[in-house]
Amino acid sequence: MARRLAPFRAATDGAGGAGGRTTAPSLPRPAPAMAWRAAPSAAARLLLLRVPAAGRRGIASCIDPSTGLTEEQKEFQRVALDFAAKEMAPHMAEWDEKEIFPVETMRKAAQLGFGGVYVKPDVGGSGLSRLDTSVIFEALSTGCTSTTAYMSIHNMCVWMIDTFGNEEQRHRFCPSLCSMEKFASYCLTEPGSGSDAASLLTSAQRKGDTYVLNGSKAFISGAGDTDVYVVMCRTGGPGPKGISCLVVEKGTPGLSFGKKERKVGWNSQPTRAVIFEECVVPVGNRLGAEGQGFSIAMKGLNGGRINIASCSLGAAHTSVLLAQEHLTVRKQFGEPLANNQYLQFGLAEMATRLVAARLMVRNAARALQEGREDAAVLCSMAKLFATDECFAICNQALQMHGGYGYLKDYAVQQFVRDIRVHQILEGTNEVMRMIVARNLLQG
Repeated sequence: MARRLAPFRAATDGAGGAGGRTTAPSLPRPAPAMAWRAAPSAAARLLLLRVPAAGRRGIASCIDPSTGLTEEQKEFQRVALDFAAKEMAPHMAEWDEKEIFPVETMRKAAQLGFGGVYVKPDVGGSGLSRLDTSVIFEALSTGCTSTTAYMSIHNMCVWMIDTFGNEEQRHRFCPSLCSMEKFASYCLTEPGSGSDAASLLTSAQRKGDTYVLNGSKAFISGAGDTDVYVVMCRTGGPGPKGISCLVVEKGTPGLSFGKKERKVGWNSQPTRAVIFEECVVPVGNRLGAEGQGFSIAMKGLNGGRINIASCSLGAAHTSVLLAQEHLTVRKQFGEPLANNQYLQFGLAEMATRLVAARLMVRNAARALQEGREDAAVLCSMAKLFATDECFAICNQALQMHGGYGYLKDYAVQQFVRDIRVHQILEGTNEVMRMIVARNLLQG
């Protein structure tokens, strides 16, 4: 990963500035606020400027996301912020409006090591820690939360193959996934089994050296456009011990997809049902042993919860900066909104919740990296707290923009739409509460 930073800087130092839409909006804007209309690129650049180099304090030092990081982690963060500002933010609104899956942009990110951040280097990964990964996804999310969220799911899938696959599987699948020549999807949820994942019905019947899959998966990110599907299926009896994990490749006979879903947010990544009809998959594509699939799925989700919480942090941080700027330039009753004590208190509370969420996420990331016994419950706590609080922060930032915040010319509304689903996926926040309560009551 570190070796990839220098060429990235050389490639981006001369890059043109990021620009959003330039058509004049139909409603009059306060002149100072014009720069902030439809300008996630401007927001991302602002955040980049406010992450200080070594030895310098940022303008908004109390919410500085580089606080507590090592110099190497700060460098990862700067590279990711720079990429977000120059390669993602200028296109965030267009990807959302036109529902574009930005394959080439993600492949550029993969050249920096972001296609397999916590995957072992011998198969093309960057070999970074869970904390490093959280820092990177938070930074990328400032440029486009929806695209970063898909990248986090892709990374989770590659890690599952890297960790639970045999050497042949690791070297067959991981290199092309780490480079994002190919893309991956995680297939657990079904039409009849969401939170109750262990009740899944997709079956895989063993026939010689193959499995024959029948069933369907629902709400699968990337489905139809991706190449590799990490599928949880039933090879044994009811319950979690009857579940195994198979890797199914696009183009396999019997694999098909439902219609592209129309969503409130996350529009830069397609979502479809994945359908298996007498789909024949080699036994050699099974990860781990039969009956190990549910454990593999849950271990993947522990990291997935940290990843999606990190994406929420990036959206919330940018929304705080957008609100801060709007309060400064927008005038009502003859003075800037920033002079209103009620709004000052609101901004202070947003900043406080942001920093608390970030600390909780990074604590859980360290616990997961260290393999601590309490890692799974800490991941659940972090996902619960960060996604709830960050959505509230983004929503409050929209409120501070008044009517302007409800217009698609302003970036804050897209952050609100894109992170709302973070409270639902990777385990609903209600399930996160169940996990935490169970841990407390059984302890």
